Formats: sequence, C-alpha cells, structure tokens
Amino acid sequence: MRIKPNLATTILAVLALGLGLTAGLGPRPLAAQTAEAEAAVEAPLVADMALGNPEATVTVIEYASFTCPHCMNFHLNVFGQLKADYIDTGKIHFIYREVYFDRFGLWAGMVARCDNGSRYFGIAELLYEGQRDWIADGEPATVAANLRKIARTAGIEEEALDACMSDEAMARAMVEAYRENAERDGINSTPSFVIDGVKYDNMPYDEFSALLDEKLGG
Repeated sequence: MRIKPNLATTILAVLALGLGLTAGLGPRPLAAQTAEAEAAVEAPLVADMALGNPEATVTVIEYASFTCPHCMNFHLNVFGQLKADYIDTGKIHFIYREVYFDRFGLWAGMVARCDNGSRYFGIAELLYEGQRDWIADGEPATVAANLRKIARTAGIEEEALDACMSDEAMARAMVEAYRENAERDGINSTPSFVIDGVKYDNMPYDEFSALLDEKLGG
C-alpha cells in the first residue's frame, strides 16, 4: 500500500518539476514561478472518469496512482472481475480518481485524458499493464517518450497528443482536483476506495464482493 505524502508538498513539487512533454523530449520548465504555483487554480476542475450505471444505488470511488505498484496489482488482478460482476451489469457506479505522488503519475493522467478522455479507461489499462516498462529507468525523457508510445498505441493523433501533453492549465486543474478530493475524503494511501461515503483500504476481490453485496442488499 503506497502512502501519500503531505498534500501541499506534493502539489508544489509536482508543479515545480515541470509539466510540458511536447515532442517527447521531457518536461519544459513551467513559465510560472513558485509563488504562482501556490496560487489557486483558476481552471475549472476536471471531470471524474466514470463507468457503470450513474443511477445505481451504490457508488464506488477508487483513488489510485498510475505509478503505484499496489494500484497496478489491483487493476491487473481484481478490477477485471469487479467490472464484469458489478460495473458492466449496472449494479454500481464506478468513479476513478487519480492521485499524484510524482510528475510521472500526472503526465500519465494527462495522456489518459487526451481526446477529452474518450479513451481514458483503455489507456489506463495500458498504463497499468506496462507500468514497469514505461517508467523504465525513471529518466524524464524516457518516461515522456514511453507515454507518447502508449498514446499512439491507443489511437491518439499526434496533434491532439501534443496539445494535451503541453496543457499547463489542465495539469494545474488536475492537481487541484486531486487536492480537493483527497482532502475531503481523507485519502492517505493508494489504492483507497470510498463506497457510499465510507473509506476502505485495498482488499482482495472476495472481500470487495461481499461488501458490495451487503450494500446492494444481496
């Protein structure tokens, strides 16, 4: 279970490390200075990424990071069954919210949201399946190039990819959405789940299923 560092420290660190990935050459420095990084984000908060039935009686919110190994394990070993049994059947409304431990997680989220998030969950699957590969040696230029490859594999056109990977306003809005959501829901590790307003730690599928069945009255 990955533990989240102090929110304010994380936000400032992520913004200060740079956001732009244009041409796949790694990050360009932010035009804004530290004081501007501390200012409130003016861009509207980004939309939640959701699956399933929005009218379902049970809502599951997952907080996860694309760079978190425990989140990778959940998505490779649990999420598929959860999706088949509860999301695709319309029993629950599932919301995925990103957590940013580092700039690479933020970059991955920016790539997943390319084309207005039309391929979001498909790209998320590629990110988790290839997590070790795209993070690779941890060098920013390598990570940026690998993320671009994933986006192209998902069918993102180069022009759209360049636009979303250098969208500073979106990056700031994503970090602000993370801050507000995580503080409100008391998120301090990943993956974490908020099910009908109650926070739960990561759990194996049988426990998850039993909990959902109880809440669904099954």
